[in-house]
Amino acid sequence: MSPAPNDVIEALLNDAPDLLRWSGAVARKLRSFNIALEGKSSGNANTDALTLADLTVQELVVAGLRDRSPILRECRIEAEEENGDLGAFREDGELTIALDPIDGTKQFRDRTGNGYSVMLHLRTRDDVLFSLVYCPEDGPTGSWTMAYGDTLKCGPDDLSVSAQKCLEAMPNIQSSNRPDSRKIYLIGFQKNDAANAEKVTAAGLEGFPPDETPGSIYPLLATGEFGGSLIHSPNIYDYPVSMQIARLLGGDSVWVHNGEPVHFEETWMDDRASMLRLPGIVATADSPEKLKILVDLARDWNPVRYVD
Repeated sequence: MSPAPNDVIEALLNDAPDLLRWSGAVARKLRSFNIALEGKSSGNANTDALTLADLTVQELVVAGLRDRSPILRECRIEAEEENGDLGAFREDGELTIALDPIDGTKQFRDRTGNGYSVMLHLRTRDDVLFSLVYCPEDGPTGSWTMAYGDTLKCGPDDLSVSAQKCLEAMPNIQSSNRPDSRKIYLIGFQKNDAANAEKVTAAGLEGFPPDETPGSIYPLLATGEFGGSLIHSPNIYDYPVSMQIARLLGGDSVWVHNGEPVHFEETWMDDRASMLRLPGIVATADSPEKLKILVDLARDWNPVRYVD
């Protein structure tokens, strides 16, 4: 029998903040060394970047999830890399914990910005139930983004208290006084990210390819600095956090070819990048109006990620 979702969320609320804060500190330290690795060959630099920090952080977080709360072992686990004691978790669990040890690895590796993050989420086949994102170098002390139930929080870390206490004290984001941004993040279109971002701008929004996005999309979306994203075949380790944030804000995440809400029953293995992905192009926005613009624009774009 699978554990109750609320019990798993409670365990993650208790255990995950410390794990992500500690892992973020390790990543920040490792970043000062030459830790680039080879291993992915999709042809896209944002996808293919891999470092020793990815492997180290995943090892630490997976071990922590394994050891801190026995209930977490009753979930499936999906992790972007292949290391860690992944076999300690149930292969047939109805709840899935997904982990991206370093989201934004290219920026992390090349030291071109501080928008990288350590992140995890909990989901079913249809919905995302809990998300936690820690950006170790976003501001002087790092920052948190957290979502569950009807709670959405985003703000600076406070290293004078435990990570859990910091998140407990952080106020909820209120949609009523959150900025209404028309900025849209694009990624996954291979060499066409910039060109497609221009098409988004021409359609009445403001498109931003990865290299022009000023940080991690998750705090940007939560705080209203960005209004959504348009992603070709998003991976299932990081993208779902955006889906949960958008839904909490009154928007949604849908496939552009049919406008239907995204679910996780259909995935494919991208062998070039060694990661699981959703098929097609996914639009995410914090309002139905922005979502319609993105769906109408990209409805007939090529749903195949690799055309060679």
